[in-house]
Amino acid sequence: MAPSGAAGRRRPAPLSEHDEDPAVTRHKRAAARAAAELVHDGMRVGLGTGTTFAHLLPALAERGLRDLRCVATSPATEHEARALGLTVQALEEVGELDMAIDGADQIDPEGWLVKGGGGAHTREKIVASAALRFVVIASADKAVERLAPPVPLELLRFGAQHTLAALSPARLRDVPESPDGGLIADYFGPVGDPRELSVRLGATPGVVEHGLFPPQMVSLILIAGEDGVRRRAGAKPGGALS
Repeated sequence: MAPSGAAGRRRPAPLSEHDEDPAVTRHKRAAARAAAELVHDGMRVGLGTGTTFAHLLPALAERGLRDLRCVATSPATEHEARALGLTVQALEEVGELDMAIDGADQIDPEGWLVKGGGGAHTREKIVASAALRFVVIASADKAVERLAPPVPLELLRFGAQHTLAALSPARLRDVPESPDGGLIADYFGPVGDPRELSVRLGATPGVVEHGLFPPQMVSLILIAGEDGVRRRAGAKPGGALS
């Protein structure tokens, strides 16, 4: 149960594919298919979470790759991947990943990301950091000039009210806890310089993880729009993809 009085502002429920602009759905699917083509036999692949990433799973399964080993960032992704015949194992079993693929809620011109609209950002960041290459897939509407709130958070249950006060303005979401028992919240203040905010959020006691992902984590960004799929190089050292 969430700490008393902390429920605060509720995030709008994400659009289903039936409610979404058909063009956006088409762009998400195109970006996902482009990423699926980067995966080869025998790879160890981190699987993200979210409405864009959901298009990657069938595209990956259709390729019929041999000896593919996957690590999922959420129970929903794990369930869907297994249903499609993909092999899913724990990160501890697989070890270092060849590639992780995931979506993003916002992407700025420098390559900073906001992730975690689905509340899986802690596992998503762990999996991305465990991969030699991290590929981000997105529809063109996710590319922004400047990052804006909310920024997702995962908090320890202990002392959550104190943590929220230290991060003000921040509020718990009215959603289930994370698979690891954390409370899902959002920071609603100005983002400003994402480097500075990332340091502030990460240094606040009680914050398990936040949804700001730096450019140095990203190898490649695939952004799909009406003009096709554009490739943007990330800033991850040694993470270039041909």
